[in-house]
Amino acid sequence: MKDPRDVVLAPIVSEKSYELLEANVYTFRVHPTASKPEIKDAIETLFNVTVLKVNTMNRKGKRRRNRRSLSYGRKPDTKRALVTLAEGDEIELFDV
Repeated sequence: MKDPRDVVLAPIVSEKSYELLEANVYTFRVHPTASKPEIKDAIETLFNVTVLKVNTMNRKGKRRRNRRSLSYGRKPDTKRALVTLAEGDEIELFDV
């Protein structure tokens, strides 16, 4: 089994993710090769909660123009996980 800290990289802090907290859904940036069962096990191990459902999305990195030259670069591709917790469970990391 992989180390849970290698699977779950960081929480996503945005207006949309805070809106989902009301429905007990938490958003995390995860390793691009992580599978849904690995993400579920990592969240349960790290935060001692019960995970009901995991949804993932792969996001393409945006293309960015370099100021000094006419070349273009790319932001890295990322993978996000939307984790639904059991009722009554919460992660203190996201307390407002």
